Amino acid sequence: MEIISAAVMLFLIMDPLGNLPVMLSILRHIEPKRRRIIMIRELCIALVILLAFLFGGQQMLNFLHVSTETVSISGGIILFLIAIRMIFPTPGGVTGLAAGEEPFIVPMAIPMIAGPSVLASLLLLSNQEPGRMWDWVAAVCLAWGATFVILMFYEVFNRLLGERGLKAVERLMGLLLIMISTQMFLDGIRKFFQLGV
Repeated sequence: MEIISAAVMLFLIMDPLGNLPVMLSILRHIEPKRRRIIMIRELCIALVILLAFLFGGQQMLNFLHVSTETVSISGGIILFLIAIRMIFPTPGGVTGLAAGEEPFIVPMAIPMIAGPSVLASLLLLSNQEPGRMWDWVAAVCLAWGATFVILMFYEVFNRLLGERGLKAVERLMGLLLIMISTQMFLDGIRKFFQLGV
């Protein structure tokens, strides 16, 4: 796989456009100036996690005796819980945080940007062609850079959609997220039983 192909694949899995309404919902009660700082912080944390997983993910999972199927199943459960909160909002919002309370690492950096699917893809790339690690680093940086640019222009989408539009998109994304999380969960279960057999 070429660097550009890998970058496009990772970018599509990160799905910044799909995650945008969720992130705006998470940051809704935070001051506009602070939102950008939080988003940059979470994006940088996600990049560090992606690179760390690219180089040491398999060793870390082996050390903890955790399989990639477990990562997929647990990620699916987390996304499912977030999706339920999106469809049926609670006073604490999508994350259960109090109004004005900042998210940290979960759920923005993980699993929204550096999600189980992206981490599993990085494991696959590093295991299939370990001699091309710097190519995969470049692919990660390209995908992350494109995601960064899209998320930094969130105000444009905010103006276009308005508050009602964002609520509608949030519920729609919640429905899609339930399907994605269920598929992620089922994929993990399927792989687990295939390996068990």
